[in-house]
Order: sequence, then structure tokens, then C-alpha cells
Amino acid sequence: RFIQMFRNQYDNDITTWSPQGRIHQVEYAMEAVKQGSATVGAKSKTHTVLVALKRTPQAELASHQSKTFRLDKHMGMTIAGLTADARVLARYMRTECMNHRYVFNNALPVARLVTRVADKSQKCTQVASKRPFGVGLLVAGYDAQGPHLFQTCPSGQFYNYKAIAIGSRSQSAKTYLERNFEEFESCSVDELVVHALKALASTCSEGMELSQANTSVSVVGEGMDFTTYENDEVAKYIDAFQQAKEAAKPAEEAPTEGGDAPMEQ
Repeated sequence: RFIQMFRNQYDNDITTWSPQGRIHQVEYAMEAVKQGSATVGAKSKTHTVLVALKRTPQAELASHQSKTFRLDKHMGMTIAGLTADARVLARYMRTECMNHRYVFNNALPVARLVTRVADKSQKCTQVASKRPFGVGLLVAGYDAQGPHLFQTCPSGQFYNYKAIAIGSRSQSAKTYLERNFEEFESCSVDELVVHALKALASTCSEGMELSQANTSVSVVGEGMDFTTYENDEVAKYIDAFQQAKEAAKPAEEAPTEGGDAPMEQ
């Protein structure tokens, strides 16, 4: 109780540091990202894939809430956290893309846009009249430098990844990605999507499975604009994921070679 009281002295606004060198309001915003439904990104040498788990506020009374935003022909993002905050950032990012196309007549480089939105997020951490954006972004794109996958945080930090997961229960997805990411570079688009769906499936709570209704798949890459598949369009990827899942079961259930025979009762 004493520790909680001590902590609360330093979380009344965004400009106050704690004696431990922490800004609690930023940490609370990052906690909002962890509470959001999971999203996973993976990158090969030619494409980047984003898959997201969509939530519904009421099981049968409302549609699932979309977590994917198309920013430009060559770029898009998925989010974890507050969707309302994500819409604000998506509008800003789309405007930056349009302005760059108008002035230079070509696509805005992905890394440059991510740097700008990270700077925008950071400004909200040093002004007492503002609060941090309670949303994390996975930005996927393809430009002259090849495919890209970036993550941004409410603190203003951003990272370039080969594969990453954010949101609720994302640690299990990260574990899968860490074990398999070396295969991703040479994967086809379909294989990369299946890997991402396997990682996303590990974040599902008990009794919940990936379906056409609650899953979205987005792909961007060489010769392909940012494209999102939802509902019936995502069925082929869900089927491929289920087939890969069924194919993996016999291998897991098979006894190890040279293992001991079962003991008779």
C-alpha cells in the first residue's frame, strides 16, 4: 500500500518523473497496448504480412471491429490498443502520404513516415496539456529499399523488425516467431501468412479459434499494393492454416525413434 501511494505521487501528469527515472503516464499508455487484441507481422525478402485478431464488443450483437488501416498504395498498418487514437494517427499518416505524392509525385518512404509518427507520439509525452496515444502500430510497406515492418510505441520509440507481435497474450506469439523467423526470408506469401496465423492462434484465449469473422490478413510487397482480406476473402488462408495445423499433429504425436516401449500394466 505504501508503495502504491508513493507511486501515485508521480503519475498525475505526463511531465513528472519518478525518482526511479520513470514516466508512469507513458507506462499506462503502453499497458493499454497490451490490453488490445493481438496483431502479428512478418517479413520475407519480397513481402510483408500483417494478421490481426478482431474483437467484438458484444458477442452476437455487433460486428467485429476492424484493426487494419490502409495508408497508401504501398503501405498500411494494424493496431493494438485504443482504436479511436489509431484513427487520429491514421488520418495524420494518410495526409503525410498524400502531401508527399502531391509535391514529389512518388511514394513516401516507409521509414520516413514511421519516424514522423513516432515524433508526433513523442511530443505528447513532454507537454502537460496532452496525453500519450494509447495505441501501438505495426506498419508494413514496400518501397525502393524493399519490404518493411515497423513497430511504434506510445513513448515515441520505433523499431524495425523481421517479425513481431503486439497486444494481449503476444508473448506466446513472439516465442513462435523467435523459433521460426529464420525461415521467413525465403517463404512465399501463402507460407508467410500461415506462419503469421500460427503465431496469432497462440494468442487466442481458451475456447477461441481463428475464423473468417475474427481474423484479417494484409499483404504488401513486390508488385503488389497493400491489400487486406477479411470475411469470405480470408477463408483460403484460414483453410491453409487449418491444413498446416492438422499436418503438424501426426508429427507431434509420433513416438521418438529409439524410444522406450510402453510398459505393460
